[in-house]
Amino acid sequence: MLTKKQLDLLAFIHKRVQRDGVPPSFDEMKEALDLRSKSGIHRLITALEERGFIRRLAHRARAIEVVKLPDSLGSLSGAGFTPRVIDGDRPDGPPPSAAQPVSASSFDVPMMGRIAAGVPIEAISTMTQSVAVPGGMISGSGEHYALEVQGDSMIDAGINDGDVVIIRETSVADDGDIVVALVEDHEATLKKFRRHGSSIALEAANPAYETRVLPSDKVKVQGRLVGLIRTY
Repeated sequence: MLTKKQLDLLAFIHKRVQRDGVPPSFDEMKEALDLRSKSGIHRLITALEERGFIRRLAHRARAIEVVKLPDSLGSLSGAGFTPRVIDGDRPDGPPPSAAQPVSASSFDVPMMGRIAAGVPIEAISTMTQSVAVPGGMISGSGEHYALEVQGDSMIDAGINDGDVVIIRETSVADDGDIVVALVEDHEATLKKFRRHGSSIALEAANPAYETRVLPSDKVKVQGRLVGLIRTY
């Protein structure tokens, strides 16, 4: 049995990964559960790990996998849910034996090169290889492709330099979506998308980077983030 706070945290993580393709930060978890400090989140995560709902990965700080959900939140397969990496802290040590990874079918999607999470780089249009992606990351209609992240401007959204992001092709986005944006038809970048009247704001998730505000005709959405793969 889970306490209400434990269940609320697991539900919040699940909902955010389903919506954004990336997990919430510890600060976002703390705010969502109305806790005063991150230590409360650490205790809840430890309890969820002990009960086999999550797994903190060994020999790597800030890495957790969700491995199952209680019946009240639905099954992983029924919800189309695939384990994702969740930001957190862990001392080195083996993962608990009670938490086992969930297997899932995979699909090959084209790897289209690198995308800047920082200063925009040249637009990407050439397939370099393919990458196997868990089926749960292939969401909605349309084609999907993968990009390797270069830079740290989205680090507070759980997206690190060297991560591989899975993108669903689309030309439209809602405020707050993380998108691949084509700037002035020749530079591509990974940012949060927001409309400001007749302008588009491309927001970083790192206070070291300023928000770029551009005329709407200078920005074209190339796709929306639906998943992330991290190699250790």
